[in-house]
Amino acid sequence: MSEEQELSRKASNLDARVRRVELTISNLLRGGVLVSLGLIVLGTIVTFAQHPRYLSEKDQLQRLITPGATFSHSFGDLGAELRQLHGEAIVTLGLLALIATPVVRVAVSIFAFVYQGDRVFTLITVAVLGLLLLSLVLGRVV
Repeated sequence: MSEEQELSRKASNLDARVRRVELTISNLLRGGVLVSLGLIVLGTIVTFAQHPRYLSEKDQLQRLITPGATFSHSFGDLGAELRQLHGEAIVTLGLLALIATPVVRVAVSIFAFVYQGDRVFTLITVAVLGLLLLSLVLGRVV
C-alpha cells in the first residue's frame, strides 16, 4: 500500500469516527428535547385533569400562571411532588430535562474529543462544562 493510500485510509477512518460522534450528539439532543416535550405535555394534561376548574374559572387558572406560583423550589420538594404525581411537578421535571440536555451534550462532547484524540478541544470542553456546572451551583434565583 502506498503512502498516499495509507493517508487516505486514515482520513476515511477519522471521518467515520467524527460522523459517529456527530450522530451520537445529534441523537442525544433530539432525545432530550423529545423527553422534555413529552414530560411537559404529560404534566400539563395531568395538571388540568387534577384541577378541572383551571379550564372554566379564570381566577383559578390565574393562580397557576402568576409569578410566584407554588412550584417546587428544591429537588427534595420536586421529588415529593413527583411521588404524588402532581402535574406541575411533571412539567417542572420536563423543563429541567430541557435545561439539562445541552449540559449533557457538553459532557458527551468531552468523551467525543477524547475518542478523536483532540486534546485542545477536550480541555476547552472540560472548562466549559466546569463553568456550566459552577453556574448551576452558584446561580440561584433569590
